[in-house]
Amino acid sequence: MSLLQSNDSLTSADLPLSGILVVSIEQAVAAPLATCRLADAGARVIKIERPEGDFARGYDHAAAGEASYFVWTNRGKESLVLDYKQAPDAELLHRLLAKADVFVQNLAPGALTRAGFGSEDLRQRYPRLITCDISGYGEGHAASDLKAYDLLVQCESGLVSVSGSPGEPGRIGVSVCDIGAGMNAHSAILNALLLRHRTGLGSAVSVSLFDGAADWMTVPYVHERYGAGAPGPAGLAHPSIAPYGGFVSHDGVRVVISIQNDREWARLCNQVLSAPEAANDERMATNALRVANRALVDGLVAERMGQQSWAALEKALNTAQIAYGQVREVADLIKHPALRTWPMDVQGQTLEMVAPPARSPWDSGQFRPVPRLGEHSQALREEFGV
Repeated sequence: MSLLQSNDSLTSADLPLSGILVVSIEQAVAAPLATCRLADAGARVIKIERPEGDFARGYDHAAAGEASYFVWTNRGKESLVLDYKQAPDAELLHRLLAKADVFVQNLAPGALTRAGFGSEDLRQRYPRLITCDISGYGEGHAASDLKAYDLLVQCESGLVSVSGSPGEPGRIGVSVCDIGAGMNAHSAILNALLLRHRTGLGSAVSVSLFDGAADWMTVPYVHERYGAGAPGPAGLAHPSIAPYGGFVSHDGVRVVISIQNDREWARLCNQVLSAPEAANDERMATNALRVANRALVDGLVAERMGQQSWAALEKALNTAQIAYGQVREVADLIKHPALRTWPMDVQGQTLEMVAPPARSPWDSGQFRPVPRLGEHSQALREEFGV
């Protein structure tokens, strides 16, 4: 039976990155997320930590006493406590890198270069090694040495200026810049592995939190630089489409509707709002006109939806095939019918964690545990030591 038919008998050797060794000097979220994705696909990931451990271990204690961030991004790894500034440990690190396929790091700019483990030096010494440097702002300019934590990069990139509510810019509620950098690093590493398969040589790849955030800001950037100006924070409204935003039913259920074209607008008017005259109103006939007259459009929609119960609205929206989504709380997410979870053992407890976003034929249906600090140090020192 092939992998595409069943994963009941899968072993680690069946996974896409089986045989790939990843060494990572990592902390916080971005680099651990990238290497976690590699571990999920079968790579062996050796996580090098200071004696006090990755500081993300202490972010919170929500996951059976462990930090939610750490449990999310460090499953299936081996933990090695090592001080590369000491000669014996530096030699051990070189022994690891001599056999590694990928080296990932997200320390302060220049920290590893000063210690003799910069990407350029490593790739000269180990030509097949793929190096991935994750930084806050990239290298070679005035902002390179700025400390870069997620919210700071959200601010510097302008993300907060288009988020939040009018007059009150706001942080995006999850660590999107860290997450984006981890996703970009994962993608770049996979590309480098494919290139090495053809050429036999490793590559130096690098990503920054700022670059990822700036990429996501392309549409506001274009509007600001070449158009009429970037949109400001709009709460639940969409800056370029109307009606596309949040409205409240008579019994207090908040729902976001999305009208993508004029046919949908006509169906909304006729079948949901009981306002057929609005479908052909010259002030609202096209999306450009609806955006220009947003107050009129949103006022009509809010009034008519606010007169109906959620049960009636839901039925009408489904009948008219209007896209909508309820504004739910995190407690609602836990019960959402689309949510997939996998079990993970954490400190002897089984936690239901959110499943990986990509579904694959090699899915195991459960997560491997996260390592205790230094859990594998002795075994790794014996395996790779002098």
